[in-house]
Order: sequence, then structure tokens, then C-alpha cells
Amino acid sequence: MQTRILYTKPSITDLETRYATDAAANGWGDKCYDYIHRFEKQFREHLGSRFAIATSSCTGAMHLGLAALGLGPGDEVILADTNWIATVSPIVHLGATPVFVDVDPISWCLDAKAVERAITPNTKAIIATHIYGNLADMDALLDLGAAHNIAVIEDSAEAIGSVWHGNRRAGSMGLFGTFSFHGTKTITCGEGGMFVTNDEALYETVLTLSNHGRARGQKKQFWPDMVGFKYKMSNVQAAIGCAQMERIDELTARKHAIFEHYKTELGSINGLSFNPEPHGTINGAWMPTVVMDRALGITREQMIAAFAQNNIDARVFFYPLSSLPMFAPVPANKNAYDIPERAINLPSYHDMTDEQISRVAAVIKTLMTP
Repeated sequence: MQTRILYTKPSITDLETRYATDAAANGWGDKCYDYIHRFEKQFREHLGSRFAIATSSCTGAMHLGLAALGLGPGDEVILADTNWIATVSPIVHLGATPVFVDVDPISWCLDAKAVERAITPNTKAIIATHIYGNLADMDALLDLGAAHNIAVIEDSAEAIGSVWHGNRRAGSMGLFGTFSFHGTKTITCGEGGMFVTNDEALYETVLTLSNHGRARGQKKQFWPDMVGFKYKMSNVQAAIGCAQMERIDELTARKHAIFEHYKTELGSINGLSFNPEPHGTINGAWMPTVVMDRALGITREQMIAAFAQNNIDARVFFYPLSSLPMFAPVPANKNAYDIPERAINLPSYHDMTDEQISRVAAVIKTLMTP
């Protein structure tokens, strides 16, 4: 049997190992935040944001940011129905109401027109998730936010390396952005996240909330000024992150090269669409994805079975959040319900060989051969 092709795994070199070993051996006492502060600095400089706070997860970063906005019962947050549960769970935990709207059929991201129709006097925020590295229409969403005085937030968990028009990096355009460093991501710490913003007051509030409510300027030892959270990243995790940030150009370039290889192999086939990359943008290509035209009759289940038969990991397109048992269905979100039934994520880890990419592409070609 051929060697199994995983859908993703991190790229860890001697540099990450050395930094993590140093943090484990020496990063204690007055050095316990050294790698954390270094990682935050590297990240904000790369992104072009004024402030960055390393967190234990992207979910934690989102929870902190929404809590700092004062989100609570009676408030509504508009988000795409095509999403992972992590985007909506902080909304629910804070007692607010998620409002699921449909996605654009090309970008698979938040449909700005659907957002506009969903705005009410109770709308407190709009969360734009850049799914799989695809970019939401940030210009349209930011205009909506400005017109209605609503915060626009970027869930950029999957979008490191993605760039919107005018060299604006994903996560740097909204009131705040969040990132994930889970082991599946382009940049990883094993687990972890980052909160970024250009708003100084919001930054200070989130910084306080992230440290059990202890304000940076508080002189009393162990004196919280509010009830906060414990969403800190460890120094050892941050050490791995520092090494990854030193390699970020290499890591993001490799993701894009794999994406381009798939497009070369499969892009000329009628009835198949890929992650879009509109002129003037860069798709970070965290998870190259193919969507079959419905007329072909090729289903998600058929694709999963074909990959399994060829010893290749398959990863399904996210189910609509409103289809999950804890939420009320919103079948009017036709694209969010339709696309996952005929889509599949393709393996795209850093060390994939050209031969392995071609092996994956061959499965798709076989499925589409009458």
C-alpha cells in the first residue's frame, strides 16, 4: 500500500526545537515572558498592527475581544453560517445571540448583502471569517460597519499569509483580529492564538482581561481590577512561535506553491472550482479546497471514500453552524447548506512532495472521468 498522505502536519525544524529547549531550560522566573513578548513583537510587525496579545487559542482571543466590547444578553452578532464552532462559541458563552447569514458562492465567506439585510438595532458586531485562507469582502463589510456604527471583527484563524487589496493583511483591517496556531495551521505553536488590534483602549482592556483582570498599571500585588480570564500562552509555546515567525515567508510561500500546483493539475477541468484569489489579493491557501458542480453528481461521501481507498486523508468542508443540534436551522442560507455536500479539503502540508500532490489530484481526476 502507498504511504499515507496526511491532510496537514506542522513543519518543525531544528530552530523550533532549539528555541523550545531553551525556553524549557531557562525561561523561568524573570524570563518567563521573554519568548511571549518576542513572539508578540514579531507578529505585530509582520501584520502591521499596533498591538498583539498571545493567547492560549484563537477561541480565547475571540472571547477576550468580544468580552472587551461588552457583548452580552440582548446583543446580536452577525457571522457566516459556514464556520467552525469556535467562532460562535464565545458569542454563546457571553449570552449574546448569533445571527447566521449565508456566504458568497465564490469566496465561501460572509456575503455582505446578506449581512446588510440582517442588521438590526441590536447588532453589536460583524465577524468576518476568512475561511480556508479565502478573503471576505472587507471593503464592503467595513463600509457597513462604519455606516451603522458596528464593530467589524476578523476571524483570521485560517488566513495567515492572506492579503487584501492594498497590501492589507488579513486580521489587520477590522477593529480586532484573531489568529490560530493550532498544530494544523501554517504557523503553529502546537496550540495557541493571537489577538491583534490598532485600538489602544481595546488592547488595554483585553490585556487586563487576559490576566485574571489584573491591570498593567495596578501597583498592588495579586489585585484584580475586574473578573477576567486565563487565556495566556506559555513561554515554551511562544518559543516555537518565534522560530515559526522567523520562517514565515518560507512557510506561507510553500502553502501557496502547493495551492498553485493543485491549480495546475486540476484548474482546467470543467465543473470544478477552487479557493478564489481575486486580482490584487493573495490567498494564504491554508486549506486548498475543491467544489464540484452539482450537475456532476459527485458527493462529499464519494470523495471521502475515494481518498480513503487511496490511503489519503480527506477533510470535509465545514457543515453550516445552523445545521448543528444546538442551533435553530436556517435553510434559507442556501450556499452554506449546498457547498459542503460537494466539496472536499485537499492535503497541503509543508513537506508534501510534488508526487504526493499529483497523487491527490489523480483521485479527483478519476472521480471526474466518465
